[in-house]
Formats: sequence, structure tokens, C-alpha cells
Amino acid sequence: MNPLLDFSGLPRFTEIKPEHVTPAVDELLARNRALTAKLLADTTPPTWENFVQPFEDAHEHLSRAWGQVGHLNMVMNSPELREVYNANLPKVTQYYAELAQNLALFEKYKGIRNSHGHAALSVAQKKIIENELRDFRLGGAELADDKKARFMEIQEALSALTSKFSDNLLDATNAYTCVLEDEKDLSGIPPDERQVAAEAAQEAGNKGWLFTLKAPSYGPVMQFADNRSLRERMYRAYTTRASEQLTEGSKIDHPQGVGRGCKTDEAATTTLWDNTPLMTQILKLRTEEAQMLGFANFAELSLASKMADTPLQVAEFLLELAHRARHFAENDLNELRAFAASQLGLQDLQSWDIGYASEKLREQRYAFSEQEVKQYFPEDAVLSGLFGLVETLFGLRIKPSIAPVWHEAVRFFDIRDNKGALIGQFYLDLYARASKRGGAWMDDAITRRRTAKGIQTPVAYLNCNFASPLGGKPALFTHDEVITLFHEFGHGLHHLLTQVEELGVSGINGVEWDAVELPSQFMENFCWEWDVLQGMTRHADSGEKLPRTLYDKMIAAKNFQSGLQMLRQIEFSLFDLRLHSDYDANGRQTVQQLLDEVRKEVAVLIPPSFNRFQNSFSHIFSGGYAAGYYSYKWAEVLSADAYSLFEENGVLDAASGSHFREQILEVGGSRGAMDSFVAFRGREPEIDALLRHNGLVNG
Repeated sequence: MNPLLDFSGLPRFTEIKPEHVTPAVDELLARNRALTAKLLADTTPPTWENFVQPFEDAHEHLSRAWGQVGHLNMVMNSPELREVYNANLPKVTQYYAELAQNLALFEKYKGIRNSHGHAALSVAQKKIIENELRDFRLGGAELADDKKARFMEIQEALSALTSKFSDNLLDATNAYTCVLEDEKDLSGIPPDERQVAAEAAQEAGNKGWLFTLKAPSYGPVMQFADNRSLRERMYRAYTTRASEQLTEGSKIDHPQGVGRGCKTDEAATTTLWDNTPLMTQILKLRTEEAQMLGFANFAELSLASKMADTPLQVAEFLLELAHRARHFAENDLNELRAFAASQLGLQDLQSWDIGYASEKLREQRYAFSEQEVKQYFPEDAVLSGLFGLVETLFGLRIKPSIAPVWHEAVRFFDIRDNKGALIGQFYLDLYARASKRGGAWMDDAITRRRTAKGIQTPVAYLNCNFASPLGGKPALFTHDEVITLFHEFGHGLHHLLTQVEELGVSGINGVEWDAVELPSQFMENFCWEWDVLQGMTRHADSGEKLPRTLYDKMIAAKNFQSGLQMLRQIEFSLFDLRLHSDYDANGRQTVQQLLDEVRKEVAVLIPPSFNRFQNSFSHIFSGGYAAGYYSYKWAEVLSADAYSLFEENGVLDAASGSHFREQILEVGGSRGAMDSFVAFRGREPEIDALLRHNGLVNG
């Protein structure tokens, strides 16, 4: 049996092959089209039982099968899998576009809403009906027949373009390597990072030390390498990924005398990996799509299913934050420039110096380094502490379990309640590798729902890109990586702890996009609590817990450069919003010129002209955050305000944890996010907690 067509349990990852994909997709699409025809032919009045339920059953199968393919394409990318994924993506996209435009289906859902039986539906079922009606309108169901074909073409084209954007970025990232053979070039880089680079070089058949543009390799170079030329070379390579700079390398003044083994694979010297034309095409199509639906721009279309009402409201929110943060950001930058000039001899502080100079300033001001802190966060201690926190707050038990996995480094866990009942399960894929896309993310494998056999156990994927263990010892995480892990686990809890029994609003399904980061950012706060860190730290050599003196230094440094960090996120958010609201992709202004405009308005730190950040901004061009990147800041308002209740009652207060679980995590998308927040906090969110948490208050 094709493993992609087996829905009896967990995905059969050890058996799935590229040749399974097309037959499975074709069969599921055929089944679903036949069911749709049957349901539309039925002349009896539509009800939840005779219409919505069978429709959801069929689409869950397609979603689960295609979800497994998409997941493997992100974590075990290969030429064969990529080819078959991209070959089937248009078919899946076309199918969902057909459904969204099907006026007869739209009428069936309206029939249920207008029927006498609607009153008897559960809250979750009513929310699904309302969401479906909204999505039919946004999917083009009410378009004239002659416009539906064009609308579908747009969906298929956008699907292909966003996938290509992601592929280009992965290929460009993987193509660059920097092999150093002179140990003097490694000055400042910590011993464990050197060991990782030495093993990477050996594995690649090279002498010396090999560095890449993947975060666990690139980050330490930019933060610790004393060799300025090395930092510049790596920075240029990183910030020009998937751009026209790859094809015009001779125009970049590469630093000489270091990293003669630093190069981009020859295949990258073609225009095949340049995302510049893709961005313009994507933006044009999004604008056309929005205007066909009666919106002035894509941002208005995007906000139709979010908490925020208008692009102007979002812009005002971002600019208010920028105004509040600017003074602090200017102070941050002035201090850094003065320190770099007087202590490091850097009179002309450049972008490739920022991370390095900041680390040196942090070390001087707070008398510790991130590398020192890292020694206290071995992977086993961090996971034990994370699981222990979740068990305390939410009354759970997390234990290792067994399941087929896609890579030997992947682990699998059960989440049970205090009585031993299975609540959810998750895969944990922590380490970076060449076949895996960058960043960190949570995705759903199976969603909780009630079926004829009972409650279906939800399953999540939790993915990070940390450095692998070395020399038989546990992997060591930076504190920032610990925060990332807690963040993704918060998303996982949102998916896994839901008590909703209807697929469309179970877990993260149906949650407004600008609220979906609430549980993840909420969990980050615990990474700064003494009582929590005591349970998740152990020095890699001595075995000692994190000392109070070092913790106090970490807290003192917590908001180091928070003004700069805040403005950086606002810059990205405002750029995204303006790209999708008032930018004309058919006009004379380029994407780069718009970004320059935004930077002039809100940024205090301006990168060099060769920087092509936008070409790797996968969040908005291939990751679902188009006209929604602001949601990170908005959800930070929600999460900081939610966490303030724990600050009032005690950060390990089980009663507050139970309240958060019941009012936020368990309800999923079955009610509006604002209603859930008010139910938890007793009022609407306020911005003060966010500013206080970031140290952006005077006095």
C-alpha cells in the first residue's frame, strides 16, 4: 500500500519515496472531486452531518498526505523529492482554487447558516461555517465565470513562484563555503565552533576549517571572529544570497588576504537563483488577486482574516512603537560606535562589525560572554527543564516514544495528562543539515478531531537548526537558541493541547494570523526566570547549575540593544506592509528603493548598498506572512500582557497555567483571538508590558 494513503496512524516516514507522491496525490484528488460532485448532486437540505462532515473527512486525508510531502521537502530536500513536489504543487493548488471558486458549494454553506438547524450547532461548528463563508468570498466564489479562470491562474502561479523563491534561497545558502587553512584566521572563534568547522571540512574532504551560511556556522563567525576581512566576506555572501549579486560577483569588492577558499559553487553564477524577478512577479499577482476581489491592495485582503482591521491601523501601531523605541535605538548605536572606535580601533563601524562589536561591548559592560553562558545549556538539561516547566504549568507528562522518523537525529515524544491519557505527540528535529531549510518552525502532522473511532490524537513537527552534538557530548545551545526552542514549543502546545473536536478550528486552525504567535512568544518569557533556569542548566564540564552571579549579569544584559532590535523588526514589518499596500509593482520604483525609503523613515542602522535582505525574506515571499509580518510585534503585545499575570501571581503558578491552557490553548480557533485574550486577562491588551519587558521605558 502507498504509505501516503495510510491514515490509520502516524506517518510512515521510513517508507515514503518520491515515486509514491504522484500516485497518492492523483488518487486523493480524484476521490475528493468525486465526493464533491456527489455532495452537490444531493438535493436534500445540507446539514453538518450530510455535508460538512464528509467534506472535512476527505480534505483531512489530502491535507495529511500532502503535508507529509511538504514536510519532507523542507527537512530532507533532494533533487528527486523537489522535482516531484514541484510537479504536484500546481495540481493541489488548482484543486483548492477550484473549491474556493465553487459557487454551488458556497450556497450549500449558506444554506446551513440560514437553516433552522444552525442554532443547534456547537460554537466551534458555527465558527467553521462563518470562516468557510468568508474564505469562499476571499477565494473568488462570487467572481463572474469569465474571471474565475484568471483568478485560478494567479493561485497556481503564486504557488509555483513562492516555492521557487524558497528553493533558490536554500540552494544559494548551500552553495557557499568558506574553507580556512591558516589558524590565525580563526582568532576569537570559540573552540567548540572551531571543532564543528574542522569536522565539516574533514567531511567535505578539505583541510582546515569549513564555514557555511547556515545559522550555526555563520552566526559565530559574525559574533566572535577577530578577522574583520573574514567577517566582511561572510557578511557579503550572506546578505547577497539569491540575488543578482551572485551573477555580478566581479562588481563586489571582496576583501583580499583571507579566506581564499571562500567561494560560491559555480552553478550559482547563473541567474537561476536570483529571487529579484520572482518578487516583482509575486507582488504583481497578489495585487491583481486582491483587486479582483474588490480590495484596494493585497494588505486589505490579508487583513480580512486577521485581528487588525486596516493597513492604516497596522501602520499607526508600528510607527507608534518606532517612535517609542527610536531614542533608545539611537543611544544603543551611539554607544556601540563610541566603544568600537575607542576600544576596537573601528573608526568606521560597518554592518559586518555590528555583531562582533556588540558582543565585545556586552562582555565589557556585563563581564560575561554568550559563549560562557552556552556552556550551561547542554541539550539534555534544556529539554528536561522545558518539559518540567510545561508539566508544572499545564499538568502534563512528557515521555520519549517511538515512531518512524525521516532522519536518525529526529526524536518522538508523547504528551499525557496526570491520569496517563494520551493528549498529543510531537517530533523533535533540532539540528541543521544541508537538506533542511533554515530557521525554526512548528507544523501540524495530525490535528485533533472527533471521528467515528473517537478522538484523534494531534501530532506536531518541531524543527530547529542548531549545531549537532560533537565528540559524544550533548549539543550545547546558546541562550538565544533556548529561547527559539521555547518559542516553537509554544506553537506546539497551541496545536497539541486543544480540546476542540472540529477540524477547521482545532489547534492553530482558524486562529487569526496576527494572534498565532501569542503562545510561542509567551513561552519565551520563562527563559529569563531564575526558578526555571535552575531546572534546565548544567555546565558542560563541571556539571554545576547556572550561578546566580552569571544569571544576574544575563538579566542586566537582557535588554542590551533592545531599541535597535525593536526598530529592526519594525523596519521589516513596515516594509512588508508597504510592499502590499501602497507599492506599485508595475511602476518605476524598485523593491530595493522602497526598502531604502522605509529604512530612512524608521531605521537608525542602515546596511550597505549591496545588501539584498529582501531576496531572502522568505517569511513574506514564501512563508505565509505576506502583509502579516507585523503580527510578531502585535502578538508580542499580547504575550507580554498575558505573561504579566504570571509575574503578578508567580511564574510557576499552576493556577495561572491552568487558566492560560483553558482560555488560550484549549479553545484553538473556535472563538476570536481577542475574545480568548479577554477571557484570560479580563481586559483588552495594553502595550505597556511589551515596552517594560524590552526596557523601553524611562526611569
